[in-house]
Amino acid sequence: MDDVQLFYYFIESERNPRDDPLLLWLTGGPGCSAFSGLVYEVGPLLFDYVKSGENLPTFKLNQYSWTKVASMIFLDAPVGTGFSYSRTGEGYDMNDTLSSSQIYTFLRKWLINHPKFQRNQLYISGDSYSGIIIPMVVQEISNGNDAGKEPKMNLQGYTIGNPVTDKFGDFNSRIPFAHRVGVLSDELYEATKISCSGKYVDADPNNAECTNNLKLFTQCSEKLHIAQILEPTCNALSPNPKASKLDQSSLQEINSMDLLLSPPQEPEPWCRSYNYLFSYLWANDRTVQKALHVREGTKKEWARCNESLSYTSNVFSSVDYHRNLTEKAYRALIYSGDHDLDIPYVGTQEWISSLNLNISDNWKPWFVDGQVAGFRVEYSHNKYLMTFATIKGGGHTAPEYKPKECFAMVYRWFAHYFL
Repeated sequence: MDDVQLFYYFIESERNPRDDPLLLWLTGGPGCSAFSGLVYEVGPLLFDYVKSGENLPTFKLNQYSWTKVASMIFLDAPVGTGFSYSRTGEGYDMNDTLSSSQIYTFLRKWLINHPKFQRNQLYISGDSYSGIIIPMVVQEISNGNDAGKEPKMNLQGYTIGNPVTDKFGDFNSRIPFAHRVGVLSDELYEATKISCSGKYVDADPNNAECTNNLKLFTQCSEKLHIAQILEPTCNALSPNPKASKLDQSSLQEINSMDLLLSPPQEPEPWCRSYNYLFSYLWANDRTVQKALHVREGTKKEWARCNESLSYTSNVFSSVDYHRNLTEKAYRALIYSGDHDLDIPYVGTQEWISSLNLNISDNWKPWFVDGQVAGFRVEYSHNKYLMTFATIKGGGHTAPEYKPKECFAMVYRWFAHYFL
């Protein structure tokens, strides 16, 4: 028997399961459960915070669920995430390369067991840290198809939101992004850029001027909610990537259990992370676990984001995977909530630019209900097509902040008439 057992949630398309696309969804982290993507971002259910009691969370329908136009597999990966588990201790030793391979194996087995979906168009989707994993999984599928592995997957492309892609470029872009949105003054930005030579990640500790300017940046930014700078800052329970720090205090992680152990009685101001308490109450209920067919004894306690994974991030950049995929006839949708200081759109634009694609449709606004919902640009290379879109006012997990706009975006993109 296989040591690694990956847990998943599957929801058929509400429109036409026979013809609609099949999406594999991977939440970031690494180690954040796909249930987070299901119930806080793109799935058909949302917690009803008004009607939910302290011990009995209830749901309501999400009118902007992506399952209205696609069937979706929400996968708890890597192993140790959500309800996924290993039968051996060695099985929990995980890295980017091994996780990507296991996801590919899972998908092959799933399609063998669900043959009616083998003909459906397949997309690999997710956000945050899955920006490292998704291009690797797409490459595995592509290679498997080329090698004649069965079942042949009807792979069409991939979608990734606020993706971790190049860890230096992503994190380095926080300084110019902070300047663009008014967090840094012109004077401090220019001084920091000059003193650090534009390299703010792992800066030379012997460069006193650069170090001092980075500390001033921290003073300006440390009280902001990094996932969406317009919202109140709170104890973090969101699926943000493990980030390298601009200095030792700038991006300090907060233990996700702190909020659970001592939630405020009357939170002021409101903080989005308080909503995440309901997922712990629901997923740790034994009746719920029995209904989900969670194997008894495999998970002592469910966590939305497992911070104790034995995980090695062994792929520093997935840009080369994107570059390889541009030689195939795939479609890619890369989108960014434009108020994310964690993985700013600035860095995403930089790595896309490095692919040297042709601009097939210039930067322009796109609209929902007659209002600007963001901006987009389209690229091409032979038969490869990439759309980059910003979500105006969106945060790090864009559909969580702007569900209507993100649903409109993906609905149109699947229909090949994006914006």
